[in-house]
Amino acid sequence: MTQQGAALQTYNNELVKCIEELCSKREELNRLIQQEEAEKTRLQHDIRVLTEKLSRVNESLARRLAARADFDRTIAETEAAYMKILESSQTLLSVLKKETGNLTKATEPRSSKDH
Repeated sequence: MTQQGAALQTYNNELVKCIEELCSKREELNRLIQQEEAEKTRLQHDIRVLTEKLSRVNESLARRLAARADFDRTIAETEAAYMKILESSQTLLSVLKKETGNLTKATEPRSSKDH
């Protein structure tokens, strides 16, 4: 019987040791789970902050793009109007030179050959 008692005691000791090892591994796993949950919480916070920041940047970018489009349109319209002014000025100058030439000829004294 003593052998059976000794074997039973050995099994009991091994069983207690295995249970203690399992508990130790569970505690380590629980510590890792808590670390990952904390990291997950931090990441979710960072995502929320970055999402809000991205939203603000997108809104600002949309306003700036619209303003740039307004600038582009205003510049194009102004340049087109300026080109019309230049063309009108050129036409006016041409007409004025022609008329000045005609007036000059009309006011010149007649030469003796014309009599």
